[in-house]
Formats: sequence, structure tokens, C-alpha cells
Amino acid sequence: MTIAFWTVAGLGMLVFLAAGGMKLARNRAALKEANMPWVDDFSAGSVKLMGLAEVLGALGLILPALTDTATVLSPIAGICLALVMLGAVKVHTRRKESPAAPAVLAVLTLTAAVLGFAAL
Repeated sequence: MTIAFWTVAGLGMLVFLAAGGMKLARNRAALKEANMPWVDDFSAGSVKLMGLAEVLGALGLILPALTDTATVLSPIAGICLALVMLGAVKVHTRRKESPAAPAVLAVLTLTAAVLGFAAL
């Protein structure tokens, strides 16, 4: 169970760190050019806040378990990231875009959360 948690949480961390970092590092125009037209629906501050939530969630998936400090935070971070991704599914569905990638990420992070609770 521990190997499964580290595998899923590690993949989730890499994906969310990259996605959140991109939202933090680029402006809305650059994100729109990078095939993210949904940014038109949100203010620049909201997009940065989404990126920050993804980066902090990614770190929350790994760091507590890695440092063996407050390990219950890892599965909680997974649940929170899954909720963020469910919001992304809603936005992409409303815009009639493909919600497949956010849905896959929601499942991935929810799986990490479940495995994290099982590993406690």
C-alpha cells in the first residue's frame, strides 16, 4: 500500500506542481496562448490563486509523508486537490470543452488521498 501511495502521490505532485507553477509564472495572455482559453472567465488574481492552490496541494501530497510530520495532511491535500479538479471539470463542462484531463487528475488525487489514509 505504501508503494502505491508514493507512486500515485508522486505523479500527482509532479503534475500539479507543473500546472500550478505555470499558472503562477505566466500571465493570462500567455496561458490563453498555451491552449487555456478558460482564463478569460477568471481574473488574473483568481488564476494566480488557482496556481498557488495547486502548488501548495502538490507539496502537501508529499512533504508531510516524506518528513513523517503531520502525515494526516497528505491525504487531506489529496482530497482538497480532487475538489479543485472537480471545479475544473465544472468549468470545462460549462464551456463545452473536454473535461477529461481534470477528471483524470481528480481521480488520481482522490486515489492518493485514499491510499494516504490507508497507509496511516
